[in-house]
Amino acid sequence: MRFGYLLVLVCLLTACDESVTGPTVPLNSEFTLAPGQSAAVEGASLAVRFDSVSGDSRCPADAFCIQGGSADVHIAAIGDGSAREYIIKTGDMQPVKHGDLTIALVQLSPYPFSTRTIAPDEYRATLKVTR
Repeated sequence: MRFGYLLVLVCLLTACDESVTGPTVPLNSEFTLAPGQSAAVEGASLAVRFDSVSGDSRCPADAFCIQGGSADVHIAAIGDGSAREYIIKTGDMQPVKHGDLTIALVQLSPYPFSTRTIAPDEYRATLKVTR
């Protein structure tokens, strides 16, 4: 019985690890992540994780809107044993600075339609990290 508790404790502790187990991508190139996925950036001690999308008010492709709307793309920059969270808005696509690196959102898909709700796990963020 004690072994079972120990095994559960070890599993819980390793689940909190901030290490990146995703692909490695070159600096200055686009890459696409699903929610919860990370990618290590070659030539930089950095990994980028796409966490989620909130407040998606983008104008549906099959509708006419006075304003374009926006969605908040939540990402994390992980490096040197720490993680810093950022929000990039699709309304202005303003990149974020993390040290000497710039993280830009290139595209958020899928694009909304008025007849269909996007499930949180369907989102894909295309990002680019530059120096």
